[in-house]
Amino acid sequence: MSSEADSAAPEAARLRALAYPFARQYGMLVRDDDGKTATLALHPQAEVMRLVEVRRALGRRIAIGDVSADAFEKLLAETYAGDTLAPAALGNSLEQTDSLDDMVDGLARTVDLLDSDDEAPIIRLINGMIAQALRQQASDIHIEPYENMLSVRLRIDGVLQEVTQLPAQCAPLVVSRLKVMARLDIAEKRLPQDGRLSVSIGGRIVDVRMSSLPARHGERVVLRLLSKEQGVLGVTALGMPQVLASRFERSLRQPNGIVLVTGPTGSGKTTTLYAGLTLLNDKTRNILTIEDPIEYGIDGIGQTQVNPRAGLSFAAGLRAILRQDPDVVLVGEIRDVETAQIAVQASLTGHLVLSTVHTNDAIAALTRLRDMGIESFLLASTVRMILAQRLVRRLCMACAEPRSSDDPLFASLPSTIQTATMLRPVGCPNCKHTGYKGRLAIYESVEIDDTLRRMINAGADEQTMAAHAFRQAPTLTAAGYQAAADGLTSLEEILRVCRREEDADGGL
Repeated sequence: MSSEADSAAPEAARLRALAYPFARQYGMLVRDDDGKTATLALHPQAEVMRLVEVRRALGRRIAIGDVSADAFEKLLAETYAGDTLAPAALGNSLEQTDSLDDMVDGLARTVDLLDSDDEAPIIRLINGMIAQALRQQASDIHIEPYENMLSVRLRIDGVLQEVTQLPAQCAPLVVSRLKVMARLDIAEKRLPQDGRLSVSIGGRIVDVRMSSLPARHGERVVLRLLSKEQGVLGVTALGMPQVLASRFERSLRQPNGIVLVTGPTGSGKTTTLYAGLTLLNDKTRNILTIEDPIEYGIDGIGQTQVNPRAGLSFAAGLRAILRQDPDVVLVGEIRDVETAQIAVQASLTGHLVLSTVHTNDAIAALTRLRDMGIESFLLASTVRMILAQRLVRRLCMACAEPRSSDDPLFASLPSTIQTATMLRPVGCPNCKHTGYKGRLAIYESVEIDDTLRRMINAGADEQTMAAHAFRQAPTLTAAGYQAAADGLTSLEEILRVCRREEDADGGL
């Protein structure tokens, strides 16, 4: 009976036959196991004398393969990152208690979630949430209490997916535990709180931003996961068309002026700006930033985080930065008239200013700044380029199939768009039956030329400026349609994130 159970055990369990602390400390793990021979991956600095213990513990022959240090760390994270959440086993064993003090005594600022001897169900639950989110490359974890259950959702490729439901009594325990990890006030349940914690899982360092918000049945929590291994992309890795990338780089090479990136939250604006800073970070410039928050650290760049409680707002930070002899300044977001005015003055006095504005398209950024009180002649003389972008889900190539020629969605497309190569999502185990895997960015750009500068100075409306700006360059929606025509994404996805041209023009 036992041998039959062993033969039916999942391969993942066999690969984790060696305990994680042992694998990490001695630099060896099971890479493959067919039941007769276990193949080990050895770190370059593995303690080979421990192979005798491994052979005895596994009870079968072993084969050895050396891997690089980086490859070993990757294998370690993939092998021990944990399985899916098991709400029944975890939730039913939780005790209803108002205190987690005994559970979290001695908790370090950075804890290794896989190297813990504490088997408390609430800890395993949180570890499982974060491990699954990382494995599925989620950007956020949403923990939402309701009257009869606690919902856990992951934002994967920009779309929320519920992964489990837990008993309602889990909610206060989960929130309190997370608050302790983020050094927040456990007793304060009536006010929103923001915190930050750092965890390691399989040697992978992850920064987690936590936000709690009082709700009807408890406190909602959102965790934003920021993996330090992601690094900062270069401009060439953003996926921009070559013509647009050349425009963007040309604007960044200007000695002064304002370069704006627009789009909703989660559209990749910060990634684009960081790519621009990486291009300029050649040790010959003094590059300073004021951000909320600092998402990724970049060596060679001075980064400052806003602190409203201490009086350090975007405007105050920007004023201080201008006394630090900067060449390039990044302002995380232009939210108010004071920040906008200082950014304009900085560009007029010889600085290159990069920033973001929350607008639906590129031309609307000019209207937003004008509405904030910035004079048209100042906008005309300072703004160099405006880039609008969206992130859309990439089709899973393992299951996508051609669209029918009579697809009703084709009726909404411009006649210039080729539909022959368009695909539709289907869903398969490879993409967890969503039809999509990964994301790509679509862009529209407005480069301020002499004609557009005169239009801005004369106070032209958005439609007039857009008609000139997009005579030869594609709009955001047109870029999305082209991505669908290239078989990269679906029409449903483009219509989900972009306005139709008729809507943008005030028509249908």
